[in-house]
Amino acid sequence: HGIEEAVSIVEKQGGEVVILTVGKAEAVSTIRSALAMGAHRAILVKTETQFLDSSLTAKALKSAIEQDGLPDIIFTGKGSVDTESFQTQYRLARSFDIPIVNEVSTLNIEGDKAVAQRETGGGEKQVIELSLPCVIGATKGLNEPRYPKFPDIMKAKKKEIKEIELSALDIDSSSEKVSLVKLEIISERSGAKILEGSVDDQVNELINILKEKEKVI
Repeated sequence: HGIEEAVSIVEKQGGEVVILTVGKAEAVSTIRSALAMGAHRAILVKTETQFLDSSLTAKALKSAIEQDGLPDIIFTGKGSVDTESFQTQYRLARSFDIPIVNEVSTLNIEGDKAVAQRETGGGEKQVIELSLPCVIGATKGLNEPRYPKFPDIMKAKKKEIKEIELSALDIDSSSEKVSLVKLEIISERSGAKILEGSVDDQVNELINILKEKEKVI
């Protein structure tokens, strides 16, 4: 959603969309998908591990952005799907001392300002005005991401991906404060039972199971 929004804005107002990723070499395939959506070029900060903590990731992003030039808007996702820490974009905005709004579902750019709408829960919506540059955490509802066509995929293969080693950035890579110890697959629950008979019979049997066996009612 962040990529689609950036590309749509540039198509209307001009400019350039740069993809920036901190990750392993295998991230190139994901970057190519972003380039196929209409981004112009990309930067990959290469790491040896897939899981960096949010503090070190934000420092790596900031250093790479400073080398390339601070854009008007930095689009991110609302939160990583692996750790759900929701910290990287906030740390990045703080490091640049620029405003941020996360989980943005509507965005309008008006001159040197951005007007963002986000859901705060319970059906409530919040409208926030930010000065540019700023960080926008995109979420579902902001737009409908385009599906790259074959010519776009072929063009993406020729677009520039600049690779930078994490060790080459002017940051202390030993400052990582959180590390992933291990990942475990949750064991599946056994003893599933298919209820049979009429709807009334199934409901009565389900109630009996919840009362007598599971003790939840």
